[in-house]
Amino acid sequence: MSPFFHLSAILLAFALVCAASPAPSSGVAEAARKCKEIRVHKEWRDISVKHRLAYIDAVKCLQALPPTVPGTAATSRYEDACDCRSFVASELNLELRDKCHYKGPIPFWDWARDGDNEGVPIAKSPIFDPVTGFGGDGVLGTYTLPSPNISTVTFPQSYRGCVLDGPFSADKYTVHLGPGTLTTKHCLVRGINETLKHAMTTDVLEEQLRIKTFAELRATIDNPRAFGMHITTHSAIGGEMKNVWSSPGEPLFFLSHMNLDRMWWHWQWRDYRKRLYYIDGPSTVNGTDNVTLDFVMDFPRISSNVTIRDVMDLTKEPNCYTFEY
Repeated sequence: MSPFFHLSAILLAFALVCAASPAPSSGVAEAARKCKEIRVHKEWRDISVKHRLAYIDAVKCLQALPPTVPGTAATSRYEDACDCRSFVASELNLELRDKCHYKGPIPFWDWARDGDNEGVPIAKSPIFDPVTGFGGDGVLGTYTLPSPNISTVTFPQSYRGCVLDGPFSADKYTVHLGPGTLTTKHCLVRGINETLKHAMTTDVLEEQLRIKTFAELRATIDNPRAFGMHITTHSAIGGEMKNVWSSPGEPLFFLSHMNLDRMWWHWQWRDYRKRLYYIDGPSTVNGTDNVTLDFVMDFPRISSNVTIRDVMDLTKEPNCYTFEY
């Protein structure tokens, strides 16, 4: 639940940027945040097939559970995370364990493995396998936007079609949020953009991880002209992932953003003493303020509120996880 993940995934306006600040000084408070266990998150293809299938089953379990608060746009516990605009992968992971009894490692999707895999299309990645993955690309002609002029759908061409294979195919999974800010029942839509494969490589990610300041890093990861790692991955999957308001309806959203969390973790460790409790910039994309580590993040219906300070260190409560590499 590090702020780099939140930066890209929470509140749509990237409300997790703040001024540089020293680490917490209270020894008592720090002792209380010590983890009983630190889990190791692993790349999707590095976990066993048994655990891959169990993870997918757990996601479908959450999609079948009733929402926390009836009467909202969310129709399931899974959609609570989408509708409340707090796209919290770490909280979803806790739900998968506590409510749907998933016991394996939490997976992330290392896009660079596919970007570096020359000659193999993105759509052929194991992540899109119809049996041990999340199903393939959308099929052209199987989905039509409810209106060609939805103001909140900025890239209608990315809505290629319904996913027709795998565990989230049109006959097995219904998305209730989107397109845009609409609330409609529709299939999971994808439109994989193979022309962005070159922007998902280790070299491109490494160039961004060499950025020195958080404010510049935040701006870069969402800059399509710079092939920012966050915006590029959303664009590469297309469809649901291109919709700012309902992209978590795409189950790959959480694996992709967990990898973004991993990128933040790598960036922190390159200058750990300075960066563990350092981020800077405004609280929104076009904001002029400069929030602090005491800024409170609101997670309605899915979690208690926490401050930015609370989630800067992955190895402390409430995070308690790290990455295999």
